[in-house]
Amino acid sequence: MIKLTSLAHGGGCGCKLSPGVLRELLADMPAASNFPNLLVGTETGDDAAVYQLDEDTCIIATTDFFMPVVDDPGDFGRIAATNAISDIYAMGGRPIMALAILGMPLDKVSPETVGKILRGGAEKCAEAGIPVAGGHSIDAPEPIYGLAVIGTCATRHIRRNSAAQAGDVLILTKGLGVGIYSAALKKDELGDEGYAELIASTTLLNQIGTELAKEEAVHAITDVTGFGLLGHGLEVARGSDMTLKIEVDKVPLLTRAAELTQSGFVTGASHRNWDSYGEEVVLPEGFPDWQRHLLSDPQTSGGLLVAVEAAHADQVLSNLHQAGYASARRIGEVVEGPPQVQII
Repeated sequence: MIKLTSLAHGGGCGCKLSPGVLRELLADMPAASNFPNLLVGTETGDDAAVYQLDEDTCIIATTDFFMPVVDDPGDFGRIAATNAISDIYAMGGRPIMALAILGMPLDKVSPETVGKILRGGAEKCAEAGIPVAGGHSIDAPEPIYGLAVIGTCATRHIRRNSAAQAGDVLILTKGLGVGIYSAALKKDELGDEGYAELIASTTLLNQIGTELAKEEAVHAITDVTGFGLLGHGLEVARGSDMTLKIEVDKVPLLTRAAELTQSGFVTGASHRNWDSYGEEVVLPEGFPDWQRHLLSDPQTSGGLLVAVEAAHADQVLSNLHQAGYASARRIGEVVEGPPQVQII
């Protein structure tokens, strides 16, 4: 059987265009100011679009797809679906249905394998309580799968990535290292335990976002995916016009992430991400490259980055742990200052 990852030039959210290229492409997009009901568009690089239907109700729409990050077709489907649905949760919403996006090189991938991918995605949608209500498929040179997802949310519960406030505590709900694990997997250096940890993390739905958004003390939420912790943190900093201070020693990691990074398992996307951040990411003098790669590592189906009022941070963290997000940690704070991410 042909390995799915061998058919793609990249995998998972590491396939994304770099943050710098994306900003350049979106710079000339027409302004959405003529659509007052569009509460969230492309202006702050948020996780999904939000359109207000009436005083109390919003529709959330997103799409996400990528090439295989693993070879098992069912796992690929589950990871891709979990990743796509996450954008709805990151806005504080509840998903209601999904549409499948499929591109397959039919001369190389059997219908049986494609069926396993689709069933894996449908399985995670069922876990999220939504149907796969349709979709679109093409014959493509590389395997691609993902979802367009629609959700709803009460207007007061929408949580953007641009509303962090000075004094907020930053919480990250999953460990970093997915891109690093993926690089090791491709070279058969990950092992069974590492693979199991990779799948457990990337198929853990970010459903807690819906509940977090109901808390007034939670000011901002985003999910950490292809741009790495630094890239998505920088979007929060820019949108909120604040400085994010992140304590590197408190950032949760997958078990072997540090070891594998120091052994050279780094993705090309990590380098592209770093080159895009510019001077808005500030590192301590002498900061080691391997730690920098951890912070710029592209996360496929990563965790939520949450900005919460300091007085409520411990309770939010406790709720996360009780809900099954065992890796959730306080990783820093939001302070007055220029829009940048400082690593301390």
